[in-house]
Amino acid sequence: MIAVKFNKIKSNHIIITNKMTIKEVLEQLQTATHPIAKVLHKGENCKVLIIGFKKGMKLKEHKAHLQSKLTVISGTVIYKQGEQESELKKFDEKDIPINITHAVEALEDSLCLLTQG
Repeated sequence: MIAVKFNKIKSNHIIITNKMTIKEVLEQLQTATHPIAKVLHKGENCKVLIIGFKKGMKLKEHKAHLQSKLTVISGTVIYKQGEQESELKKFDEKDIPINITHAVEALEDSLCLLTQG
């Protein structure tokens, strides 16, 4: 069992939450049937999410409403944008354009960072 603290401190428009976000994602993935996403950091003009996938999980087609970047921390995913597919492995990055339909599929258990803003 992971001990989670929910102490929030608001300082200069940045909310700091004392919890083990990546461990939470990994724990929830054990029984999940879809990708698990949690906010790792939120600032005034940006947000960083951690997204966990088990092999075969998909983020269905959707559009980003902010400039975004997907960074693979572990595993391998396929980034799909229209007819183009890019295989992204550990530490690979992909810029995601605004308002363009895209999807992500995990070829193996994977963790990704999504930076928005």
